[in-house]
Amino acid sequence: MMSYVAGLGTALSLIMAIGAQNAFVLKQGLLRSHVLAVILFCACSDAVLIILGVTGMAAIAELAPWLIEVMRWGGVAFLLLYGARSFRAAMQGGESLTPQGEKRSLKATLAVIAALTWLNPHVWLDTVMLLGSISAQWPSPFLFGAGAVTGSFVFFFALGYGARLLAPVFARPRAWQWLEVGVGIVMWGIALRLILE
Repeated sequence: MMSYVAGLGTALSLIMAIGAQNAFVLKQGLLRSHVLAVILFCACSDAVLIILGVTGMAAIAELAPWLIEVMRWGGVAFLLLYGARSFRAAMQGGESLTPQGEKRSLKATLAVIAALTWLNPHVWLDTVMLLGSISAQWPSPFLFGAGAVTGSFVFFFALGYGARLLAPVFARPRAWQWLEVGVGIVMWGIALRLILE
């Protein structure tokens, strides 16, 4: 049971940092648009990556370091473009930032969250490499992984559906502008960190 609790706590501490994926989930929660699909995509993606880490994918990544570099630069390009889009939306202001004006189709929404999830090398490093290596230090790596997967599901459901509590704040177009600026800063900040690594 200690392995499970350790996995839960470790996953929560890693995933709570504000990042591109979390900012997008928060925004979708505020918009009340495809929230369940986005939450399930993020949590299930984390589950796959955690399982890969616990079962030894970290060793494969060490044998193919070029894979991390490809993911790194693909992530940089995507984050820069998405950040620019957020800054542009913030400058437009007004009606385009109301929840009704921001909704995308399910397909477009899932395409964005897929890129934010699978092209982000930090997601791979945290879930596959770091959680994978930490799990090996516990009596039951399997239970550690199960705890980490549970932590991911708990966090994404809390973030996606908890965002509704902020809905009164975001009833004003100016609040949406600030959110877009914040999302743009987060995206470009992560891209800069990836470039400097």
